[in-house]
Amino acid sequence: MPHDRLAAWKGFLQVHSELTHQLDAELRAEHDLPLTSYEVLLFLNDSPDSRLRMSELADSVLLSRSGLTRLVDRLEKRGLVRREACPDDARGSFAVITETGRETFTGAGRTHLAGVRRLFLDRLSADQRRDLAAAWETLLS
Repeated sequence: MPHDRLAAWKGFLQVHSELTHQLDAELRAEHDLPLTSYEVLLFLNDSPDSRLRMSELADSVLLSRSGLTRLVDRLEKRGLVRREACPDDARGSFAVITETGRETFTGAGRTHLAGVRRLFLDRLSADQRRDLAAAWETLLS
């Protein structure tokens, strides 16, 4: 692999790893909430009726179904989410964000967004942000 390609790929992996590690540490310290839990609350908060089927949620947060089940169990114990039976599928269930979950998400969101700005966005020029946004759009299309 040519050097520029390897450097681009390695840089992406290193930046992603470092940023997620730092953002996770901040959320844990400030809110006792791992980044993966914040992401679950984010998707639930932004979904219609504040709920998603467990299978859809697992796909959204890139966890296995069993991994998501364990995570939702922990969030349920904290009162941040609840499960609801799926009326058209006896085996399926929904995860639903609770009012406590929404409050936790709002507070954690301020911490998370401040970290994203400080650790990532503010370290790039406006031109770099535009170029990066264009690159992500290209890769996702």
